Amino acid sequence: MEQIILDPTYQPIDYDSVDITSWHRVHFIGIGGAGMSVLAEMLLEQGITVTGSDAHRNAKTDRLESLGATIFEGQSASNVDGASIVVYSSAIKPDNPEIVHAVEQGILLMHRSDILAALMAQKKSITVAGAHGKTTTSAMIAQICTSAGKAELGDPSFAIGGSIHTPEGLKDGGHAGKGEIFVAEADESDGSFIKYHPYIAVITNVEPDHLDHYGDAQAFTQAFVRHAQNATGHVVACADDEGALSVIRSLNDEERKQAIVYTTNPELTMKFAQVVYIQTDNRSTFDGGQDFSIRWLERYGTDMIHAHIRVPGMHNVRNATAALIATLLVGIKPDEAARALDDFRGAARRFDIKGIVDDVTVVDDYAHHPTEVAALMEAARVRYPDERIRVLFQPHLFSRTHYFAQEFAKALSLADEAIVTGIYPAREFQKDWPDVTADTIPQAARETGIEISIRAIDDMNEAAQYLSKTAQPHDVIFTVGAGSITNMADVIVEQLSARKA
Repeated sequence: MEQIILDPTYQPIDYDSVDITSWHRVHFIGIGGAGMSVLAEMLLEQGITVTGSDAHRNAKTDRLESLGATIFEGQSASNVDGASIVVYSSAIKPDNPEIVHAVEQGILLMHRSDILAALMAQKKSITVAGAHGKTTTSAMIAQICTSAGKAELGDPSFAIGGSIHTPEGLKDGGHAGKGEIFVAEADESDGSFIKYHPYIAVITNVEPDHLDHYGDAQAFTQAFVRHAQNATGHVVACADDEGALSVIRSLNDEERKQAIVYTTNPELTMKFAQVVYIQTDNRSTFDGGQDFSIRWLERYGTDMIHAHIRVPGMHNVRNATAALIATLLVGIKPDEAARALDDFRGAARRFDIKGIVDDVTVVDDYAHHPTEVAALMEAARVRYPDERIRVLFQPHLFSRTHYFAQEFAKALSLADEAIVTGIYPAREFQKDWPDVTADTIPQAARETGIEISIRAIDDMNEAAQYLSKTAQPHDVIFTVGAGSITNMADVIVEQLSARKA
């Protein structure tokens, strides 16, 4: 058999003409992952037979099984027998037994992005791309459409890589709605987002990441330019981010006429593109959130749109502004959109308060890039100006840790104390990065003269135990990272409760 090549940027079908309801059975490899489980749930909601495999069962596979999916624990060739389509993510390797058997049987292979593109082609889609803020901004847009959308603007479909906190409780990140709006994260990590043709493309920021795929920063930025050019209606971008601004400046004059940028800089002007100005005092409100206002001269003249969010940080003010602009563009009224935004309680694992025990607060967050960690720490200082901020950080990927060690050290220096655990490898292997360890970031801190305590404890359970034992009233302990570190938030809460007892 010829060598199998899995290219996430390859388009195997015509998204506009495909009849999804004709799919006999769709099998997902790695169905328990955040990006895959959302799509599987959406297909189940459309009445399609779904099967899937994963190395281990988890809460997501249990939920999918309760909705009618067949779940296989472990991956083997026989799992794909009878499937009409086999779906893989970029974490799946060509020698995976289910991939090999699917090729041998002539079963159509589709990357997860192909499923998402086919689902979006049925609707008026809004995508959110960027190195940071995708999940929160997507969730805000979905919340506004759900709460304020009427008729075809209500009951949106959404595919978001995380659960959403709402007034009704925690909701899963996938839903096949009856309305015309589809909100989706556009994952830039593997280049597959260039296949999407959304009505509105939101770009929160463009900061080089995933260089293991792109090779250099120029290729990374160019992929965003191509994504922006694929938008059929509008591009919405953050002008406070130099990378996103460079994408807009790379568009031709006609393309820029469809662009709207948002900024905290009152002096910014752009040729052809519209500018939305943000005003805020960046102070925490009674509920730990923030008030802000936006001014969109071209659309609303000098009238200000006033809004409130219940999640802290300037980065979230910018995310909320992007969400407001996108929902106003599809026709939701400003006052109703702002009111609906106030219902947003945050996305799971985004400044997610897990418990308060004896005046010690434990917060879990997904931040896994230096800019995200810095934004998290800045938001923490706004919400908890007088408390001691302590961070338990698990780096995500050996490559990212290697390339951004100094930047991580600088971001973590905004805390009062930081502990770095062993690295969560995801798709990478330690043997390929033998010199990258838990001490890589603390060593960078020492070399750059950072004075606050940043040290390594490889075992995250040991680190969690240390933080619990040494916690004092008014401490705020953050578990931070995109991997298994999230489990330590509950561990710390349990240990604090046991200490109290």
